[in-house]
Amino acid sequence: MSNKIKVSKPLVILHGDEMAQIAFERILEQFVTSRLDIDLVEIDLTAENRLVTNGQAVRDAIEALKTHGVGVKNAGMTVNRAQLDELLARHPDIKEAELDKLATKSPNGAIRKGIGGNITREDIEFRNLQSVRPDWVGRDIEVDTMESGGLDFSYSELSNATGVAKVMFVGSSGDPEELHRRTLKKGDPWMLATNSLEEVKAWAHRFFQRALNEKRDIYLGLKDTVISGYDGVMRAAIEDIYESDYKDKVAAAGLSYHYELIDAQAARIVSNPPERALWGVPDNVSGMKLYKLVQQLKHYGLPERKAHVSISRMSAGGGDQYGSYNTPAPEKGIIKVIVDGEEKHARTVMENDPILFMSNDREAIKDWVEQVFRDASVNKKEVYFGLKREFVNYDEVYSSIILEIRKELAALDTPPPSFMIMRPSRQLSKMICDPPRWGLYPAQNLDGDIFSDISAALGGSLATASSVITSKDGTMLYEAPHGTAHDLYLRYLETDGKEAHFNSSALIFALANALETLGQREDNAELVVYARALKEALIETVAQGKITGDLKGKTTNPDAETLVDMAGFLDAVESNL
Repeated sequence: MSNKIKVSKPLVILHGDEMAQIAFERILEQFVTSRLDIDLVEIDLTAENRLVTNGQAVRDAIEALKTHGVGVKNAGMTVNRAQLDELLARHPDIKEAELDKLATKSPNGAIRKGIGGNITREDIEFRNLQSVRPDWVGRDIEVDTMESGGLDFSYSELSNATGVAKVMFVGSSGDPEELHRRTLKKGDPWMLATNSLEEVKAWAHRFFQRALNEKRDIYLGLKDTVISGYDGVMRAAIEDIYESDYKDKVAAAGLSYHYELIDAQAARIVSNPPERALWGVPDNVSGMKLYKLVQQLKHYGLPERKAHVSISRMSAGGGDQYGSYNTPAPEKGIIKVIVDGEEKHARTVMENDPILFMSNDREAIKDWVEQVFRDASVNKKEVYFGLKREFVNYDEVYSSIILEIRKELAALDTPPPSFMIMRPSRQLSKMICDPPRWGLYPAQNLDGDIFSDISAALGGSLATASSVITSKDGTMLYEAPHGTAHDLYLRYLETDGKEAHFNSSALIFALANALETLGQREDNAELVVYARALKEALIETVAQGKITGDLKGKTTNPDAETLVDMAGFLDAVESNL
């Protein structure tokens, strides 16, 4: 007779890549299949399978989640150009020109949009982990950003009626060409942003020359994987200039150059600041937020963090930048936005100027605000929204919806939680430098991505944070917010699996949360008890000082720490069950 806990409902399992997948398979074997009688709906979301299936794996994942309601997602690769070329060489029968975008792009945005879900990330409440508190006072770090172009010089409106928005281009032929179209509903915000590639290049020259003049190491951050037709175009132009004009000079001066995705780079620099650096963030909206944060950190330092930080990221609906149409201009011409046959905006662009058109769904925004208030009310959190509403029509709709929901709650004699609306730069500063005991920080998609990575890094690492995507219909997708751990995977391969280092905390916590939700939905008390015991076993393991290398020195008693590898950590968790 089996001693396994019987589970009636299936659990959706979305597999990923590299070291995270090595860990995930071991976790499923050790804590699921050996202990539970459960059906797993498993979908291969590796980069290779997304390519081979031409994105069908992503559609299958969305359908499985909508059908079964609860899932766990592992980290997957978003391939760069070199990695894509390698995959295509492995599958010569696949023609790149015929590929669906789901075959090569990150599946995360498509899944969130497909299930209509928003992300909430927060710290796992380990009892003995100290927040990272680097010495910022006196650090000689400067942030350099563009003063022109981008979202600061965008055009945005709220749609007056339900209809079709078209992005049109008129080039040398004089004939209008439709580049993109999407449906907008009444009240949906939309925005068109462009940047001058010549101004980007001019900024790059000033940026690199300033670093040389001031003898600073160089950091550059953009989001080129997700916004390849916009940030990717800027990155290519900037790095071409670096390679041709500055690489040798930088090396001769004994300086270094570092490129990283802006979310990961922001987390790395804030939690482990270099002594002297010039940090280039060409996107002026993100750049000014980080500039203000760095100025405050240099002057006042980073306070001891005694607060529990939660970040709610608006990722459903149109997805803002992450769901945008973005592309370089095909030639010199005029870019136009036409809504229901009426020209709303037009501007001149030059060849290869990056173009971005984005929108969001008013109803999805309303669902998100309701979700934020519900979470804050249940968990007694204070809410701090970040919006640039006085300058950007696009953000104004969020503000009006917040007040609309507040009135609806008041009419039902349901007082909303305490909340404030502030500029995103102030929101970031408050989250890092002046957090309340229980704060919830709702942010738009890109801001939420950057802010949550910074918060997780200061809390210990991305492996000590939890993440859940929640949809209005109750679909719950739990995930670990970290990546695939590419460097650890390379070492794993080099040593034929003898060196397996990976912090599995976030994956274990995601799995336990998913099992607890399943147990609650099918009224399975035994499963709920097991899921909660698994979370407590994880927390107790770290409390005993048994940690992976990324947490070395971050507990309240470093002398009592015992460093273990991936398998040792999982075995320690199992022994505490």
